[in-house]
Amino acid sequence: MLVAVSNSAVLGGDENSESLVDTAFYSVNHGVYGLGDMENDEWTMVQKKGNQFVVNGQPFYVNGFNTYWLMVFSVDQSTRGKVSEVFQQASSVGLTLCRTWAFNDGQWRALQKSPSVYDEDVFKALDFVVSEAKKYKIRLILSFVNNWQAYGGKAQYVKWGKAAGLNLTSDDDFFSHPTLKSYYKAHVKTVLNRVNTLTNITYKDDPTIFAWELMNEPRCESDTSGDRLQAWIEEMAVYVKSIDPRHLVEIGLEGFYGPSTPNRAQFNPNTYAQQVGTDFIRNHLALGVDFASVHIYADSWISQSISDKHLEFIKSWMQSHIDDSEKFLDMPVLFGEFGVSAKDPGFNSSFRDTLISTVYKTLLNSTKQGGSGGGSLLWQLFPEGTDYMDDGYAVVLSKSPSTSNIMSLQSTRLMTFNSLCSRKCHWGCKKKHALEAFLLHDEL
Repeated sequence: MLVAVSNSAVLGGDENSESLVDTAFYSVNHGVYGLGDMENDEWTMVQKKGNQFVVNGQPFYVNGFNTYWLMVFSVDQSTRGKVSEVFQQASSVGLTLCRTWAFNDGQWRALQKSPSVYDEDVFKALDFVVSEAKKYKIRLILSFVNNWQAYGGKAQYVKWGKAAGLNLTSDDDFFSHPTLKSYYKAHVKTVLNRVNTLTNITYKDDPTIFAWELMNEPRCESDTSGDRLQAWIEEMAVYVKSIDPRHLVEIGLEGFYGPSTPNRAQFNPNTYAQQVGTDFIRNHLALGVDFASVHIYADSWISQSISDKHLEFIKSWMQSHIDDSEKFLDMPVLFGEFGVSAKDPGFNSSFRDTLISTVYKTLLNSTKQGGSGGGSLLWQLFPEGTDYMDDGYAVVLSKSPSTSNIMSLQSTRLMTFNSLCSRKCHWGCKKKHALEAFLLHDEL
């Protein structure tokens, strides 16, 4: 088992390196993940150094997933077990990062029932999510609000504003009206300063939280120049950092190129992408933003029908953002959502596996060079018995052995890299070739 291989043994020479590679393949085939123990990893904050995530000074490339409804499922004891189940299954294939909502505004089982009025039972449910994630050594990206109407979103903030007598004409007033911005800031402050009732750790001090996300997929279509959204990002990123300077912050963008970089528009999936008020390069240059966020939805943006064009788009879309994150932003890029819907015409599980492998291979090409490709989060991972929540993108690992194997192998490759390739090594030791062979072995 991998847990039996120590750092001192691995750092020897080629024989030990090859032994580790063999052991890593063993772990994939048998679902054993002891490699994390090799890092002798205290549970410390994830940080950013240049274009890499780091933990305890070592690179931390991530393989992860989205399950947005964890908080709501944790409220009721009858569904709380599903939260533990999804963490257990994710852990079994080596996933180390989960993205989920730290919001539910004005809806059924709302966390925030009205501005600054919270349901303590729902907050305790979020406490459970954070506590349970740590048990499975999974870190969390917590998002503060939705661009879309699901779970309330910016539209709910506008409804609250109108109920308070404000003269509002668009949901995009969320980004510019002082009162609505004060509602958002109050929510951010409440979450950051929350003391977990199960662990007694304040959220802003908890290493279980990988990063804060300003908003899920922000768009401001009423201002195609991008100025309104840019001003909001600049204000809110600095605000989060003013309360919590230790955690990483990201925006939650889809990654569309905007007016500031007309030469990059060729990489956008369509012309409409330039008109939604976002601007990948400009947005990520805002003070307080630590890493770039990009989503990948060829079936929404290119065509719904399954096609090899989807795969070609994914490669160029990812590579352009990895390159820009290295050359212009000097930060990691996390592909925070990617997937394909089973409802798409021509869908089959084999294509989904190919799509996931395409994402993983593109990232590995960056990882092997210590590049900006920080990781990817599948949209989305579900436990059995939650089909009624499925938007078409859900992957149930117990029903998808081939997908499970692909995810497991990617996790092992990244954990191997994280464990062995600290900056101190500078690739100078003899293990380089065995490790490269493992990272790039064409088995995906």
